[in-house]
Amino acid sequence: QVQLVESGGGLVQAGGSLRLSCALSGRPFNMYAMAWFRQAPGKEREFIAAISWNGGSSIYVDSVKGRFTISRDNAKSTAYLQMNGLTPEDTAVYYCNAGRFNNRDYVQYNWWGQGTQVTVSS
Repeated sequence: QVQLVESGGGLVQAGGSLRLSCALSGRPFNMYAMAWFRQAPGKEREFIAAISWNGGSSIYVDSVKGRFTISRDNAKSTAYLQMNGLTPEDTAVYYCNAGRFNNRDYVQYNWWGQGTQVTVSS
């Protein structure tokens, strides 16, 4: 069984930055691609970014391209999401996920952490 624990959320002003972390335990970290999703109040959970098992490939949703960067440290079994240029529209609970790539598409497995709240004030 995979356990995921997110951290690093908080309150930040528009234009600011945060770095989220996601620690995986229970199975070898380098077996999985990793991804970040977010869910704003009243909205469905949406995909943000994913990174391959070795960090060689990554994909992003258009709304965060150029602002967010996904990375991973396999030695620490941790994935990261560096978020720059935050706007109030980025306010959401952020979740990490373990999965795999199917060609250029990310396929999520049904393992989720508890999420970490990111609030961006204007």
